This record gives sequence, structure tokens and C-alpha cells, in this order.
Amino acid sequence: MQNRWSDADSRALVEQYAQQPGCNEDVALRVYTSRLIGREPSLVLHGGGNTSVKTTLRDDLGHAVEVLCVKGSGWDLGDIEPEGLPAVRLDSIQALRELDRLSDEAMVNAQRTRMLDASGPNPSVETLLHAFLPHKFIDHSHADAILALADQAEGERLVGEVFGGRLGVVPYVMPGFELARLAAEVYEAGPGVEGLVLLQHGLFTFGATARESYERHVRAVSEAEQHVALRPARATADRTLPDLSYADLAPILRGRLGEGERRYVLELRSGPEIRAFVDDPKLADLSQRGVATPDHVIRTKNLPLLLEPGPLADAERAGAHIEERLAAYREAYGAYVRRQIEAKGSDKTPLDPDPRIVLVPGLGLIAAGPHAKAAGIAADLYEHTVPVIRDAEAIGRYRALPEGDLFDMEYWSLEQAKLGKKAAPALEGQVVLVTGAAGGIGAATARGFAEAGAELFLVDREEAPLAAMAEELGAGWRVLDVTDEQAVAGSVEAAVRRFGGIDGAVSNAGIAPQGRMHALGSEELRRSFEVNFFAHQSVASAVTRVLRAQGMGGFLLFNASKSAFNPGPEFGPYTLPKSAVVTLMKQYAVENGDAGIRTGAVNADRIRTGLLNANDIAARARARGLEPDDYYRANLLGREVLAEDVADAFLWLAQARSTTGCVLTVDGGNIAASPR
Repeated sequence: MQNRWSDADSRALVEQYAQQPGCNEDVALRVYTSRLIGREPSLVLHGGGNTSVKTTLRDDLGHAVEVLCVKGSGWDLGDIEPEGLPAVRLDSIQALRELDRLSDEAMVNAQRTRMLDASGPNPSVETLLHAFLPHKFIDHSHADAILALADQAEGERLVGEVFGGRLGVVPYVMPGFELARLAAEVYEAGPGVEGLVLLQHGLFTFGATARESYERHVRAVSEAEQHVALRPARATADRTLPDLSYADLAPILRGRLGEGERRYVLELRSGPEIRAFVDDPKLADLSQRGVATPDHVIRTKNLPLLLEPGPLADAERAGAHIEERLAAYREAYGAYVRRQIEAKGSDKTPLDPDPRIVLVPGLGLIAAGPHAKAAGIAADLYEHTVPVIRDAEAIGRYRALPEGDLFDMEYWSLEQAKLGKKAAPALEGQVVLVTGAAGGIGAATARGFAEAGAELFLVDREEAPLAAMAEELGAGWRVLDVTDEQAVAGSVEAAVRRFGGIDGAVSNAGIAPQGRMHALGSEELRRSFEVNFFAHQSVASAVTRVLRAQGMGGFLLFNASKSAFNPGPEFGPYTLPKSAVVTLMKQYAVENGDAGIRTGAVNADRIRTGLLNANDIAARARARGLEPDDYYRANLLGREVLAEDVADAFLWLAQARSTTGCVLTVDGGNIAASPR
């Protein structure tokens, strides 16, 4: 492992932070080395690990107080700020060691009541471990290389063999008061050690300075890596596997994973190391031994679901195979929970029984989560489990904790709190394709669906504004000419590859050509039909194929126009295909209601979208004896209709479970354009 300490960078951070309220040089250096650790994926991932420093700060009376500044819940070491290290009064937190026992609830309360600033985040659940050790700086990670040693039946022997007594060994105990007290006792039995290896858990190092603690951490991880590298890699037998299409498989898998109201976003990882793991003939053994460190269990479950590549290569057999394996997985998870509830006399409510990791020989690792971020976290965690298992097998035999310990961690309220308890947004877990998303109605719709929790895949022909919109919303995107049917199909496939499937589409892209029908060339009318009708059909047909493969229903929404019911002079080239879009929407409703696929069209009028330029608007206003701004307010309500109003209509239709084949007007009131 590379030592990334820089005198210049550390001084710069001290200059930046040291004089801020609630900070000093110690805290600034603690921030610096915390970031060095947090930005190494082989050390910590997604809020894992924690760090601390014992220092002196001033309380609200200006008195100097000895405190422990420790990582706060919800902060990630990689980008931590001083406020992410809440200060706890040191003498009174250390005094807790005198107790015989301390419940988790009492521990959390004890830590909060000793904080210098009550508005800060909850101190880490491992605060007491940091407090009970005497060292000024302490670093904790779940380093892959250390876990390869610690996840072994003979972990204590291996640690001694590699480090020669420089690191103490702490048997596995669940985080909290008991672990803190045990770690302190192990240290005191060998006070010359530079750190502690917690079996099945990770590495603690400490020092008098931030640099000393950090460099001891780097040294320990490097020595573990070198120890593994000296062992020859285990040979694996060649295995002939069928070619699998993730774009074809993902919607089938996603549809079976979703049950009731639960929907999952998927993420595929298929790099060489992952492929070597999933293609290994011993996969069924290696993958079913459990998680590398117990805090992963809340995000990955203990065991992955295994699928066989043979049946998946056949579209007719794939669904049945997934259903069979998934039913067995859910039953096994339910049995595990029932065993543990009975054995422990627990009153815990079972969590959902769905896998978060799916391993497919010939393809890779598929992670599932209620949203894209959760799927990505699960994928990252299991991607780092792979080298832990590989390296552990190279030096011995990989072993996870017994299921009783894992149940305690999975159902621990302090761990579950990391996942958040807020009510899920209305469209969480749903993937929505929006065309013409770079501006106007498309951009407003994209923002509205993002606010409702949807995962978005945005397309438009204008790259720069599309890329900016995708960055703003964290969306997938692709430049697309919607008149290219093959490119439309490719964009839908790209959305499937990004998120595992699609739940709906807002087919919005359009143009607004003008001209009198008797003077109009057929080429101009055909061009309008290509964009304003056939492109909608291309989007709808490609998305419908995915929706049917998933079997979870979905929605198809179209941007039509009031002119479909109330044509205006010289707007025929626009009106005719838009009228056809209304009929197209109804036809999809008739033909796909059996699959739970709902359709709708929004008929909007006089929205400032850029389809018509300023001269066109001025001419249309003059023809009606109006000023341009008054033109937009010329409706029954006397108010301008905004792109956001149209977006709200699309959002309503997307969530209207008992509505299909519906035309929704958003025009401020135009009786002549009322569809019924």
C-alpha cells in the first residue's frame, strides 16, 4: 500500500482549518489522515472505518476541556470535515469503563450527553473503544488484506506470523461496550503493540501523532499484502460457459426480484477479478461462507444468490430458473431468521428476504438495491469481498462468522439506523426514460421525477445541456436523434444496462413545424411525422418490450398537444402527428393493459419551451390582438401555464394506478380543446 502522507498537504489543511471554531491543529491533522484512509477503497468503503484524536478544545464558557474527537455517524472518512468529528468530554467518557455493563441505548445516550456541542452528529458506535485506549491518534479500517488474515479459523496464529507481536489480537465481539473493554484489556496485556487486529472485523493502529498512526496503518496493511503475495495463486479449472446478454437477463431478474411494492435497481460488475471468481468451479462453496466483515451484512445480506448460466442462456427457461432459485433463497433466509429469533428469544421483525448480490457464472456480479446508490454500495462491498476470499484461500481457508453473530449485526438497531428510516419517495426504485430532456418540458419533467425519487435516463440531441442536466440530477444519459429507430433501441438498452430495467417513459421530444396544408411539401410533413409520431412509436415499442419482460407493469406517457382536439391555422404539420400520438397512446392502452402497462398523454398549450421562436410567438399574438406575454395567459384561468405544470401532470399519470388511456389537459382552460 502506498504511503500518501505529504508534509505540504498536511500543512495546507492545518492552515485551512486550525483557526476555525471547534478546531485546532490536532483536529485539522485528524481530518487530513482520515481522508487519506477514507480515499483508499481497499481500506474502507461507504462510511466504514472510524478515526479519533484526543485533544483540548474550549467549551461555551471558554474553559479548556480535554475531549475525544471521533468520527460522527453519517460522515464518510474520504471527505470528512472538522464538524464530522464531534467532541466528547474525555474524562467522563473514559469513566464509563468502570461500569459492569452498558446497553446499546445507554451507550448512545452516554455519548450524546457528553458532547461539547449537542447539535453535532452521533459519535461512532466504536467511540468507547477509541476512548478506552490511551493513544492520542487512533485509526480504524476494514482493510482487505487484514481481513484475509482475520477471516480464518487460525487468524490469531496468522497475525502473529505476519507481524511478530507488533499487533495485538482481539477475538470477535460485537461493537459496543464489551468490545471496547476487551480491546483495552488486550492492549494493556501487551502495551508495546502498535495496533490491534480485531478478528473478523478489521485493524486499529495508534500513535502519538497523526502521521505515526497513519504510517503504522499503511505498514501493517502492506505487510499483510506482501504475505499473501508470497503464496502461489490457487489454480482453477477451465470452465466452458455460455455467452449471456445482460440486457436480456436484467429485466427478467429485476421483475422476479420485485415483489409487491418492492422494486430494485440493479448494477452489474464484470471485471476480470470478478469474472475469475464467479467462473470458479468452487463458487458454490466459496460464496456461501458469508460476509468478509459483519457490518457489510446490512447492505449485502450474508449470502449471495447463485444462478446457473445454462438456463439463463435460454429466454424460455431463464424466468423459471430465477424464480426457482429465488424462492429457495427466500425460504432459506426466512428459516435463518426464524432459527435466530427462537434461539435468542428475540422480538425482531423479519426484514425482507431478498438477495442484494446475485452471482452469475459467465456474466459477473449483479447488485440490487432500493435505489441506484444502494445498489452501487452493495456492488462495491462485494467487489472487495472477492479479493478477501481469494487471498484468505491462498493462505488458509476463508471463514465468516457464525450466523448467530451475523444476525445480531444485521438486526442491530444501531446498524439498521445507517440505512435511514425516512419514508421512501413515491417513485423510489423506479427507472424512467425521458426524451427531449435537455430543456423546456423535458427538463422540468426530469427534475420532477428526480424529486419523486426516480432513477433517470435522459436523452436529447443537444449534448452540452443534456450532459449538464444529467450531472445535476445524477442521471444516465445519451445523445439521441429520436428519428433513428435503432439508436432509440440502443438508448433503451443503455438504460437497462445502467439500472437493470425500466419502469416507464415520458416520450416528450418534438418539433413544431408550421404551414398551410395546401401549400405544404410532403417532405416537411414526413419530417414532422418522423419526430412527432414515429419517434414516439419507437420509444414506446422498445420500452414496452422491457416492461413485458419484467412483468411488473409500468407506464408510457406522451407529450401530445391541445391542437389534437383544437387545430389552429398553419399548425397542420404539427397537429396531424400529435393527433396520431393520442391514438397511439390509446392503442398501447388497449394492447398492454393485460401486462399492467398504463398509458397517458398530456395535452399542453402555450408553454415557453423554445419550440417556437420569438418571431413566431409575436406573430401568433398579433393575429389574436395580443401582446406576447398576454398570449401565454389567454386561457380561462388567465394564468400562464409553466413547464413545471406539465411535469406535474406527467408525475400524476405515472402514479395513477387505476388510470390508463387518459388524455390530461394542461392549458389553463380551453373548452374548444377539451377532449370530452
